[in-house]
Amino acid sequence: MDASQKIAVAHDGKKFVYDKLLLACGGVSFVPPIAGSRSAGVFTLRTITDADALRERAKKSKSAVVIGGGLLGLEAGNGLRKNGLQVSVVEFAPRLLPRQMDVPGAAMLQGQLEQMGFHFYLGTQTQQIVPAENHLSVYLTGGEKISADLVLISAGVRPEVSLKKCLDLQIDKGVKVDDFMQTGLPGIYAAGDLIEHRGHFYGIWPASMEQGRIAGANMTGQETRYPGTVPANTLKVVGIDLVAAGEIDGEGKMEAIVQKDEAKRVYRKLVLKDQVIIGTILLGNIRGSEEIQRAIKSGKDISSLKRDLADEGFDYSRLQ
Repeated sequence: MDASQKIAVAHDGKKFVYDKLLLACGGVSFVPPIAGSRSAGVFTLRTITDADALRERAKKSKSAVVIGGGLLGLEAGNGLRKNGLQVSVVEFAPRLLPRQMDVPGAAMLQGQLEQMGFHFYLGTQTQQIVPAENHLSVYLTGGEKISADLVLISAGVRPEVSLKKCLDLQIDKGVKVDDFMQTGLPGIYAAGDLIEHRGHFYGIWPASMEQGRIAGANMTGQETRYPGTVPANTLKVVGIDLVAAGEIDGEGKMEAIVQKDEAKRVYRKLVLKDQVIIGTILLGNIRGSEEIQRAIKSGKDISSLKRDLADEGFDYSRLQ
């Protein structure tokens, strides 16, 4: 890459002259500094090649340890469980899905997963992975030892910044960009898991899509600012509906409207600040999720609706 001459060079030596260039290199799996993490039978999951290798190992395995209790770790762990493996999950945080769930919601989800057969080790770290013939031993900081036929490390994503070797890019959490998705180099933009914007590294698909749209608009002369993305996930965690958006108030210190039904396995929470919904957790019942997320983004004053929001049958179209 020659930024001064605006020339991009491919691996085969072919050169491409550009006026505007978008860097969308994505991210790579983060592997913590764990002794033995490069051993045979230890995997990450980011590419098709990763998935194929993990699948082949799983075919001859009976047990697995997943390091990381986030979305990808739980989904991958559930896939291994469905294929007949006994699955143990190690999570540094004291609860599952620490970015999407608060304490009581995570406890409810954990109970459901334990009924499915998951085993959890929370609030602890993996100290080392010791390989032996056809199996691995995972040692935790608390002194526990878990035996497994395979280990999956699902500890998050980091920006793919190998281009830093040939470009003088400003990098902290990711490649720094301004509100127009411009890097510090003339004509070069960046978007997706690669970037850091206003001190935030998102690493989520909705943010990447919006950043790509903004970058494309600016590259074609349509001056458009990126205000940031409200973190939001709408998905099924091992078949259980979950929506988490905005400020989830993980430690339960803010004003909130909470509906909890252990029998129905439903947990619903609206986090409030200054008569505005600033975040939500919807587990097991995601009714009204779209309207709630729009209210979070718009900053709608809900003071006149506050009492009614606690009603199980509330009409969420009233948030429009």
